[in-house]
Amino acid sequence: MSSFEVRGGKKLAGEITPQGAKNEALQIISAVLLTAEKVTITNIPDIIDVNLLIELLGEMNVKIDRVSRDTCTFQADDVNIDYLNSSDYHKKSGKLRGSVMLAGPMLSRFKKAYIPKPGGDKIGRRRLDTHIIGFEKLGAGFQYNADGFFYLSATELKGTRIVLDEPSVTGTANILMAAVMAKGTTVIYNAACEPYLQQLCKMLNRMGAKISGIASNMLTIEGVDSLGGTEHRMLPDMIEVGSFIGLAAMTHGEITIKNVGLEHLGVIPERFKQLGIQMEFRGDDIYIPSQELYEIQKYMDGGILTIYDHPWPGFTPDLLSIVLVTAIQAKGSVLIHQKMFESRLFFVDKLIDMGAQVILCDPHRAVVVGLEREQQLRGITMSSPDIRAGVALLIAALSAQGKSTIQNIEQIDRGYQNIDTRLKALGADIKRVS
Repeated sequence: MSSFEVRGGKKLAGEITPQGAKNEALQIISAVLLTAEKVTITNIPDIIDVNLLIELLGEMNVKIDRVSRDTCTFQADDVNIDYLNSSDYHKKSGKLRGSVMLAGPMLSRFKKAYIPKPGGDKIGRRRLDTHIIGFEKLGAGFQYNADGFFYLSATELKGTRIVLDEPSVTGTANILMAAVMAKGTTVIYNAACEPYLQQLCKMLNRMGAKISGIASNMLTIEGVDSLGGTEHRMLPDMIEVGSFIGLAAMTHGEITIKNVGLEHLGVIPERFKQLGIQMEFRGDDIYIPSQELYEIQKYMDGGILTIYDHPWPGFTPDLLSIVLVTAIQAKGSVLIHQKMFESRLFFVDKLIDMGAQVILCDPHRAVVVGLEREQQLRGITMSSPDIRAGVALLIAALSAQGKSTIQNIEQIDRGYQNIDTRLKALGADIKRVS
């Protein structure tokens, strides 16, 4: 197990470029199973979760040519379907939430799939009902095995009308990939419409799929007989962009975030502006100037600001931890309402130990009373519970006085590429310790 040793209190400055989008990568890389032809993907993030998924594909006999750490060509022309029933696959896929994304492509092309219990972050209940109910409506049957896996199979998938019980991004993507080669037309209502889902739709259409309604909550998929190869470039990771905005504010820094994919960020910049953070848009870059103080906005009637998560085009839940920690040194108060996961705010006890004024109202809501930079946080020893909380704690440590030790940083490495190296380039005092 490794840790980060951080000596905080330094003003960070310089330029930083976000990696490719983790959440897009897990969908896009799974989609290579839909064709026997070559698919080349660029701007791949070099992180644990993505590398594990690529490794799984290699074990399934997919030909992989990793030209560089961010560019890879896949060819799934000789897939070993039997590997899905092996103990090795069960062990590896159970560690990775993203492995559920293999089910849709496998059902679509090979008419069988295995889904493990969700792995990844321990942030609350992460159910698979949306995925499995969608597969059932397309004609698949399933059984739950004693080994903790759902086994799905179908003699034929047929297009149908599906109303999702929630606009799940992974659920929409999985059902979409299952439907692209189903017989007839599938209509998905209450579909997710995040930029990463739009990217998947556009890639599949380049491969020969017939998907309409992209960027809306109703997708129409006309089934085709087969798909071909393509090239695809992933978007910058919007969660990294938001993390770096919060990092600049908390460390009193002056940072330029390069090549952010501004048109795909939605309300993210606006939510950080509501915390009082100044920023300038320079082409496709975001410049964050050093601020003595940033003040949280109030509603027009004087009420305390509430920031909450919501399906796209609302605010992504992955950035609520970052918003919460960024508000610690602001002037004013804000209510953070995490609706989707009941365990994602439990990391605030570490922030309170560091000197933050945070009231955890219940598993879903926390009130942050800003310190107005009148006192610094103090360094402590803590552990990263999940990817996003881990980076929130890292931002707190970088702004704190003294030494902090963050344990279980494998959680951070799952989602952030070489984060310590990139932070050092901004002037951070951070060391990785085995």
